[in-house]
Amino acid sequence: MLVQVLSLIALAAQAITAALAAGRRNMDWVGVCTLGFVAALGGGSLRDVLLGHYPLSWVREPYLLGLTAGAALATTFLSHVVKRMAELFLWIDAVGLVLFTISGCESALLGGATPTISVVAGLITGCFGGVLRDVLCNEIPLIFRSELYAAVSILTGTIYVVGRHLYPGASAVTLGAATVGLACRMLAIRYRWQVPTFRYSDDPPGSGGPRRD
Repeated sequence: MLVQVLSLIALAAQAITAALAAGRRNMDWVGVCTLGFVAALGGGSLRDVLLGHYPLSWVREPYLLGLTAGAALATTFLSHVVKRMAELFLWIDAVGLVLFTISGCESALLGGATPTISVVAGLITGCFGGVLRDVLCNEIPLIFRSELYAAVSILTGTIYVVGRHLYPGASAVTLGAATVGLACRMLAIRYRWQVPTFRYSDDPPGSGGPRRD
């Protein structure tokens, strides 16, 4: 029950952050609601499509549409309040990341997927709603930058899948994977841990960039 409540809170939080991104792009209310829905439910929907799991979660449970669209729309009226709660949303987002990752892995395992595909399914569930949000906002997705986000999802998913293989049915596996993932994400935020980035330029060293005549 607690996991379900936390998952719903995390879905609403993702919709709210997506609404703020929509506001920065001056989108109308339809765009705000759509972006909120895509960010919150897009990862799980993409996972189900790739794995052939139908109907999709929001088709089975239409209230998820109302929850995410409603949270996004409410943000347009309460943006000044939401802005003051930025740190809280970082925590909620971290909880959502690990819970959605574990949920994605579990869905794949129940469908008979291999361990590797199960970890990938967790990654898609946890991260790709944000990828779709950033693509729609014409930005480089967060997980493709230096932010330690996708790596946390992969670590969480790997621990969960391996744990399920060694100790099937043990609730401690879920708790352990979630605890490690959440701790890594929050430490990454606190100490600004980053993934190494690749920088490349066609300009020769010391050229100072292209010349203008």
